[in-house]
Amino acid sequence: MAEDNKKVAEVSTEETQAHTAPTATAQQTNPTEFLDTFDWERYSEGIEKVDEDQLKAFEKLVEDNFVDTIDNDVMTGVVIKITDRDAIIDINAKSEGVISLNEFRYNPNLKEGDKVEVLVDVREDATGQLVLSHRKARLIKAWERVNNAHDTGEIVNGYVKCRTKGGMIVDVFGIEAFLPGSQIDVKPIRDYDAYVDKTMEFKVVKINHEFKNVVVSHKALIEADIEEQKKEIISRLEKGQVLEGVVKNITSYGVFVDLGGVDGLVHITDLSWSRINHPNEVVELDQTLNVVILDFDEDKSRIQLGLKQLEPHPWEALSDKIKPGDNVKGKVVVIADYGAFVEIEEGVEGLIHVSEMSWSTHLRSAGDFVKVGDTVDAQVLTIDREDRKMSLGMKQLHPDPWTDITTKYPVGSRHTGVVRNFTNFGVFVELEEGVDGLIYISDLSWTKKIKHPSEFCAVGDKLDIVVLELDVEGRKLSLGHKQTMDNPWDKYEAEFGIGTTHDVTITDMVDKGAVVEFNEDITAFIPTRHLEKEDGTKLKKGESAQIQIIEFNKEFKRVVASHMVIHKEEEAKIVKQAAAKSQESTDKPTLGDANSKLQALKDRMEGKVAAPAASTEEE
Repeated sequence: MAEDNKKVAEVSTEETQAHTAPTATAQQTNPTEFLDTFDWERYSEGIEKVDEDQLKAFEKLVEDNFVDTIDNDVMTGVVIKITDRDAIIDINAKSEGVISLNEFRYNPNLKEGDKVEVLVDVREDATGQLVLSHRKARLIKAWERVNNAHDTGEIVNGYVKCRTKGGMIVDVFGIEAFLPGSQIDVKPIRDYDAYVDKTMEFKVVKINHEFKNVVVSHKALIEADIEEQKKEIISRLEKGQVLEGVVKNITSYGVFVDLGGVDGLVHITDLSWSRINHPNEVVELDQTLNVVILDFDEDKSRIQLGLKQLEPHPWEALSDKIKPGDNVKGKVVVIADYGAFVEIEEGVEGLIHVSEMSWSTHLRSAGDFVKVGDTVDAQVLTIDREDRKMSLGMKQLHPDPWTDITTKYPVGSRHTGVVRNFTNFGVFVELEEGVDGLIYISDLSWTKKIKHPSEFCAVGDKLDIVVLELDVEGRKLSLGHKQTMDNPWDKYEAEFGIGTTHDVTITDMVDKGAVVEFNEDITAFIPTRHLEKEDGTKLKKGESAQIQIIEFNKEFKRVVASHMVIHKEEEAKIVKQAAAKSQESTDKPTLGDANSKLQALKDRMEGKVAAPAASTEEE
């Protein structure tokens, strides 16, 4: 045992001496050689001794030549080996690092010797391995580069990955940036998919550090060039100048044309001499066309363009042969309440007033006769080439129904018409298209008291009529409806004549008397004094009694009766005499005759005059 210890001591001494000699000389050798020959294992076990100066020199050597893995800065490493799963990276540290090949999927051509940016992810994993991250290093570097590009205005390249709501997603240095649709180009973009999978130049316009958002613009790069072009174009603008442009946008009110950095508007009314409903009937997007400058404001920011002005006005090419009285054919292009505009040639229109659409005197909306798009025949009524106006008529192509009106509708003839309209004083009845007549309210019924025609009939009803008057010059017909029937008052005159008596029931009490209804046509009025009964009391509503007619006026449909004369002989005699005298007369009974007798009767009843002598009564 002692011998074994002795041998170990000897070996140790030999080894110490063997290493001491080169250590002593290491101070004069290259530091790299020192590191290559130094026995780290013996040093760590305490066998190898290093003096203080050597230790300081060693520490300086490590500091100068090895990477401190505690630092979070991005560093550059060299790929020294690639396995199936990892890449071995030398970062000049105490040991090599490992990075998963998944982090290099964007670079399938990675090979040994390539330099890559890395960041220490794990200083020592469970196996003692240094783990690096290329993705994190690339992200940090990317943000540095993006921030620098934003600050300096540097132009960067980006890869358009896909579409998103309102724009595109662009890969810039490995960061997903947002490209708004309005920042893709100076003109509106209609096909976003055309930009996907393309590499383009961009300018970083906005960074939100809190949410890690980056906004880029391609439009900003070309706006500067366009601004120069715009200034040059604006400086050369003149009214009447013809320029070539591209249709940039189409709206319901006009077309925006790109003149090479400057936009102008062609209003819908300046697109075509013909009427159009929408500009897309004339032009389409991206179409190249020539336009003329009509006007612009002082700073030339608003430019008014024209397209139709490049062609002569259609009125100038209108044939001189067209004159009033000629028949023409055209298409209805616009309808208004007062008429319809008809295009007889491209850009040449005429107005058919609603009054010229039909011989009917009842004016209606033009839409009742024609619709937009209809092809109609018409006659030229007036033409003004200087003011470019033309009036047309449709009814002139048909005979005027009033031409032979006296033959078709002579006075006294009977017909059937349709109620077309009401007024307060009567009803307008159409006998045929263009022939109307008026029935006055008094000619509607023999018996009914009508306050308004709507109480008697409705629009659209058919009525039998008799032509009462005909005014050919004034194109007026006076009609009657009640004349188609016998006047029931002719019959009532005999049945309810003066002196006739009737058993009735008082229907209603009214001001100054009572009313008795004989039937739906005829009623009688009983003055208050004539309601007196034999006992001095007066008749009341619902009470039955016998009455005698003391007045009958067929013209005014007035019947007056009395109960009092039934039981007062003198008054009754006067009524009988009035009735007899009325029957003996060959002339029509007059109001004066009846009124004088009635007035005498009333005066006597009221005691104003004395009763006549017997001889007078007999007479």
